[in-house]
Amino acid sequence: QVQLVESGGGLVQAGGSLRLSCAVSGRTFRSLAMGWFRQAPGKEREFVAAINWSGDSTYYADSVKGRFTISRDNAKDTVYLQMNSLKPEDTAVYYCAAKPYAVASVVALYGYWGQGTQVTVSS
Repeated sequence: QVQLVESGGGLVQAGGSLRLSCAVSGRTFRSLAMGWFRQAPGKEREFVAAINWSGDSTYYADSVKGRFTISRDNAKDTVYLQMNSLKPEDTAVYYCAAKPYAVASVVALYGYWGQGTQVTVSS
């Protein structure tokens, strides 16, 4: 069983930055592709960013490209999401997710999820 624990959410003004972390346990971290997703009130969960097992391939939603950066530290079993130039429309609960092997941007392909961390961006 894989456990994922997110941290780093909070309240920030528009234009500010936050860094989310997701600590993973229960399975060899190197075997996992990792993703970040978000869900705003009344909306479906949506893809934000993903990274392959080695960290040399990353993927982003168009809405965050150039502002957010996903990275991972395989020595610490942790994946990060650096969020810069935050906008009020980035307000959501952010979820870390994991799947074996191939990276993906589809919610249904991820079998392991964290509990989520709230990010609120004020205007």
